[in-house]
Amino acid sequence: MPTDYRREFADFEGVTYLNAAAQGAMPLAAARAAETALEWKKRPDKMPDTAYFDLPDRIREKASRVIGARPDEIAVTTGASAGLASVAAGIDWKPGDEVLIARGEFPAHFSTWLRYEQAGKLRVRVIPPRGRFISADDYIEHIGPQTRVVSASLVRFDNGARLDAPRVARACEQVGAALLLDLSQCAGAMTMDIRALGAAMAVCSGYKWLLGPYGTGFFWIAGEWLERLPLGAVYYLALEGARNLSTLPLENLRPAPGARRWDTPETANFTNLAAFDSSLDLLLRIGVDVVERHIDALVGEIIERLSGTNCVLASPEERERRGPYVCVSARDPNNTAALYEKLRAARIHVSLRENALRIAPHIYNTPEDISRVIEVLSS
Repeated sequence: MPTDYRREFADFEGVTYLNAAAQGAMPLAAARAAETALEWKKRPDKMPDTAYFDLPDRIREKASRVIGARPDEIAVTTGASAGLASVAAGIDWKPGDEVLIARGEFPAHFSTWLRYEQAGKLRVRVIPPRGRFISADDYIEHIGPQTRVVSASLVRFDNGARLDAPRVARACEQVGAALLLDLSQCAGAMTMDIRALGAAMAVCSGYKWLLGPYGTGFFWIAGEWLERLPLGAVYYLALEGARNLSTLPLENLRPAPGARRWDTPETANFTNLAAFDSSLDLLLRIGVDVVERHIDALVGEIIERLSGTNCVLASPEERERRGPYVCVSARDPNNTAALYEKLRAARIHVSLRENALRIAPHIYNTPEDISRVIEVLSS
């Protein structure tokens, strides 16, 4: 009999929460870890100096296991946007350089490059999909000698479409460009081997499928890109020798080895990272593969029962082309917003994104939750 993991989370008190793509529910143990970290601020004499480094290093190790990377390839950040900003600030842009972004991408993929484009340092090219969902072919058609970065989500926030990243990565390699992947809408809910995806770099928020607090995340960079990506700003605790707080480095300053040189200040955000550390603990104890199968079963049930409702699928139907959630819209698109309000009135929480209902279950959801959704969408 499958394990019931709902006991690891707060009682939703009659609410059906299917919105992990917006905010994953933080486990009870993570909330307790944050409370313990707050005690350190109430009594700083109890806070060990090692917390400044041990806590971020635990995040590196656990995040690396989630995506199949090495800990020294992980920088600790406050979210996906911080990682994107590090890439934009680090690259030595040349006249004519281009960043490719698909139309309808998450806004951070546009806002990151805005000031650089306005300063004339690069050009953002927006790629339109030829079909209903963006595909690898759409990117490949536009990758050329001027391309420096392809900034793309592995799973799209608006429709759940999954990118065939290895094909895009191979096209990038041919022109020396970097594929920069956003893993925010899948890391923790899908097993992955980041190396097999072919990306040069990846960013991820920690508050969705990874179940951490808002303001957590990580940045991954492939080992061979460590020296190819110049540095932007360097946090002083990311300097070589900074671990010895009694003699902080003041001369011959060098960044520490590995990806920690891109750590976001202040990296040891005790309350956030203590909770994030605990959330990752639970996720790894359950197993990302177990989470993935659980979510797949619930999403599969939605798709199977959709024909009897007032909705149609707004995500790719094929599992290999879809992320860990599904989007649906009313048969008459003009009624989608009304269906969203109907779900809210029934205390069912989903997201309304680009005139589609984004239904995003996690390990704490059950088949009964899916039945509640289907019942409302059918009435």
